[in-house]
Amino acid sequence: MHHQGEIVLTSYGRSSGFCIDPVEKKPLNHFYPGSSVLSFGTAGCNLSCKFCQNWDISKSREIDTLCDGAMPEQLARSAVKHHCKSIAFTYNDPVIFLEYAIDVAQAAKALGIKSIAVTAGYICDDPRVELYQHMDAANVDLKGFTQDFYHKICHGHLQPVLDTLLYLRNETNVWFEITNLLIPDENDSEQELHQMCQWIAENLGLDIPLHFTAFHPDFKMLDKEKTPLSTLHKARNIALSYGLHYVYCGNVFDSESDCSYCPKCKQLLIERNWYQLGQYNLSDNGQCLNCGYELAGRYSGPRGDFGRQRIPIILTK
Repeated sequence: MHHQGEIVLTSYGRSSGFCIDPVEKKPLNHFYPGSSVLSFGTAGCNLSCKFCQNWDISKSREIDTLCDGAMPEQLARSAVKHHCKSIAFTYNDPVIFLEYAIDVAQAAKALGIKSIAVTAGYICDDPRVELYQHMDAANVDLKGFTQDFYHKICHGHLQPVLDTLLYLRNETNVWFEITNLLIPDENDSEQELHQMCQWIAENLGLDIPLHFTAFHPDFKMLDKEKTPLSTLHKARNIALSYGLHYVYCGNVFDSESDCSYCPKCKQLLIERNWYQLGQYNLSDNGQCLNCGYELAGRYSGPRGDFGRQRIPIILTK
């Protein structure tokens, strides 16, 4: 007699590591600034990007990468114990461990902990709805703005990612920010940057933060040079020319382009230096102390001061 096989999620409850990070490292610059996040991932990914910077995790087929067992309630309790504001599903894509991510998010919510998805946004319609009804925030990695780039470099497709961004903007209350990793001669042409920034401005609005981050050679793209600062500045200026309010440069030491400014009075609102906050000119509910303009994002009470620490932890029962 033939029995139909059951599909089992082999990464359930098993993680490739736990760390406490600043929320700015996700990167999220407008989600409870200065707070800390319990970050973890599992193994595997549904894209195979040649430039992956977590390839030892995302391309792992070895169960020993999944070094720690963690049930959802245990994770949530650990976040409370370590004074984290949020839990972040990161390193590989939470799409890969959807059921586990949702269970963790529900356990976290019960204890007042927020949930963050760090994702490539490459997901089908039904699981997209299922995942994001449990998320408070997301950083979506928009890897480029041509189908050719997604096909050649990521072995995926652009349109599902755009669909995710449109879904988040139009159908949810999830706070989200976008990251675009600029790879020299691959996705950094002025034409592509203009098309992307125009699409964001017209379809998502001017208040979605956009992070241009510097590439460094990794995985299968060791022949590429790291992204020059001038390229990041060019991209930022293009984005600003379309009226985007919050455009940042990351993976580089460049404090000016890492800071948040008031779109109305241009006052420096949040000073950042490698995840460390400096000047902070926002009220407890996120208003500019100079002119009262409400900064887009999520704010509650005084800023956090977690700084640029990275604390590996081991979960205890």
